[in-house]
Amino acid sequence: MGKTVKWSWTSALVGAASATAAAALVMARPRDPAFHLISISLTSFKFNFPVIDAGLILTVHVTNPNIAPIHYSSTAMSIFYDGSYLGSARIDAGSQAPKSYQVLRLPARLDGLELAHHAGRFLADVTRRQMTLDAAVDIEGAAKVLWWNHKFKVHVDSHVVVDPVYLDVIDQENKSDLKLLLA
Repeated sequence: MGKTVKWSWTSALVGAASATAAAALVMARPRDPAFHLISISLTSFKFNFPVIDAGLILTVHVTNPNIAPIHYSSTAMSIFYDGSYLGSARIDAGSQAPKSYQVLRLPARLDGLELAHHAGRFLADVTRRQMTLDAAVDIEGAAKVLWWNHKFKVHVDSHVVVDPVYLDVIDQENKSDLKLLLA
């Protein structure tokens, strides 16, 4: 009972370093990026009788909430209307700094023939000035933490309501799911 414990600076430093490392791991846990469609701009019409293909620019706000910079490869976002594939938007390879946001301008092409298959629904949407589009994309890349590259894959599902006359974004819901790849 009367035993005295000898205090050691080495033990104190090891304990403090362990607590700091544990806190850093908790704070550095990967978070899902955020995506928000800002605007849609019409860039071209290509007339292929009897339909019209449209070229668009999608302006997207992307937030990287993580403490590591990311690098991602190029991919294509699929755009759907009434459950059918309508077109795609190209996402070029790039990078983003930690805890930052970036505005991307994505060129898109919509297939007028596919839209013609849904002409009745499309005309009803134009009449009520609300058109629902869905989009999905898988983005792969790597986040560099210290000297390790950690590969990741982000799956994004978007549900967007737009005014088909003025191309205004009325409402949207974007869900992203980040997966860290071990290989």
